[in-house]
Amino acid sequence: MNIKALATEIDSIVAQGAIVDAVKQFFAEDARTSDYNNVATSNKTEMVEKMEGFASAIGKVNGITLHHTLVDGNVSASEFTFDFDMKDGSSIYWHEIIRRIWNDEGKVINEEYFNA
Repeated sequence: MNIKALATEIDSIVAQGAIVDAVKQFFAEDARTSDYNNVATSNKTEMVEKMEGFASAIGKVNGITLHHTLVDGNVSASEFTFDFDMKDGSSIYWHEIIRRIWNDEGKVINEEYFNA
């Protein structure tokens, strides 16, 4: 299993703004997520729903920048900057680290978000 290739592929999809597609393609059915706002999901279906809701609230993507991706064994860490104007008039500017743990089938089983 080439985790570096998988991490590069998922990061490329995220950088294009296709966040929902990245989850659908790369997450295991029992994948768990958590973020720095204490929001958690306990499976792929919940994460797809969360990302669909978030994506539908974006009015304009000002930029998504992938800065770095590191891989050690079955763990990857990707540094992104996300800049969105939301439909409700608010703005989101996140600089975050996304840490993923991958299983032997090449699927994400755990994803955590850290505010950089």
